[in-house]
Amino acid sequence: MKILFICHRFPYPPNRGGKIRPFYMIKHLSDRHEVVVASLVRSPEEGKSGEGLQPFCKRYIMEHVTAPAALARMLARLPTAEPSSMGYFYSSRLAQRISSTLAVVDFDLIIVHCSSVAQYVEDVRGIPKLLDFGDMDSQKWLTYADIRRFPLSMGYRLEGSKLQRAETRLAAKFDLCTCTTRAEKATLDAFKAKTRTAWFPNGVNCDYFAPSTEAYDPNLLAFVGRMDYYPNVESMREFCETTWPLIRARNQQAKLVIVGADPSRAVLKLGRLNGVEITGTVSDVRQYVRRAAVCIAPLRIARGTQNKILESLAMGVPVVSSRIAATGVDAVPGEHLLTADLSGEFAAAVLRVLSDRGERRRLAEAGRERMLSHHSWEASMSRLDDLLRECCRGAATRI
Repeated sequence: MKILFICHRFPYPPNRGGKIRPFYMIKHLSDRHEVVVASLVRSPEEGKSGEGLQPFCKRYIMEHVTAPAALARMLARLPTAEPSSMGYFYSSRLAQRISSTLAVVDFDLIIVHCSSVAQYVEDVRGIPKLLDFGDMDSQKWLTYADIRRFPLSMGYRLEGSKLQRAETRLAAKFDLCTCTTRAEKATLDAFKAKTRTAWFPNGVNCDYFAPSTEAYDPNLLAFVGRMDYYPNVESMREFCETTWPLIRARNQQAKLVIVGADPSRAVLKLGRLNGVEITGTVSDVRQYVRRAAVCIAPLRIARGTQNKILESLAMGVPVVSSRIAATGVDAVPGEHLLTADLSGEFAAAVLRVLSDRGERRRLAEAGRERMLSHHSWEASMSRLDDLLRECCRGAATRI
């Protein structure tokens, strides 16, 4: 088949959440199909790095958007019914190039990853279309509205409400809509968009994220994630304020390394605390994770699957996670990872792993095995193949 694949972030290198899922989809599909990828980059550096996608697709359409242009398009949508996030991911030049490509290439299928770029092909007819929401982004904004102070809360609620209406409208214009987890699918189904829905999980490259034979530091905790992303920033701020003192009171040798690009000012301040290190951008997060006794994911805001949890478990490093962050992982709390929400119980779970080598070994082995059996990309992509066949059959019945 000839497939047009549109995604909101240029999917190479696959080094962050919004790029990993579409990259593995493209890589898999290109083994048997001709895939044309269309997406945006926001800097010359990202554009240069994105050129590495070439071996994994037939060709790609890359368009640059500048920060001022993106901001202007977001502001222009404030007084309208359209979500501002749709403006952030819109480029008139990309729209023109997609339209021109559709005019000269007879595509058999269109796949869109992320609702924010479904706008480019929402009105295309006569070609089967699959919209992979991944996560339901509207719910993230509505969650922000519940925890942020006025007037930010009002802005987040407005954006979340507008985006939910847009997600419902867009879903009805596609032949099949997918999500990363059962919970995200249930959210989409609750919108009553009158379209068929399904889900297939995120995977993890268990060969790349493999355990190390080198010794780990029995007193080291690690957190991995982009540190300019609000849920990550807020989780680490709260953890260091409420939970870290409890851990240090019981284990004065305990250390915490926060690994991730572009740490905000609030995150950099955490580096002043005893035992806390902020790395900023690193070339390879694996060395930090493998050296840790435990990885933590104390997020209070989380949608879909947290890739940081999958990667840590694949490397045989136990994870202590908030319950909401663990919901997107096909693993059993207490068996494959530990979950906790209150500061006291979270600290107790971390200390349990630090102090008991046998328990750490059990969790390390169980977590790794679970990733191999339930979160392999091979199994996930096999599910995707089934869904694509279903999408094409469903489109044929609608014509």
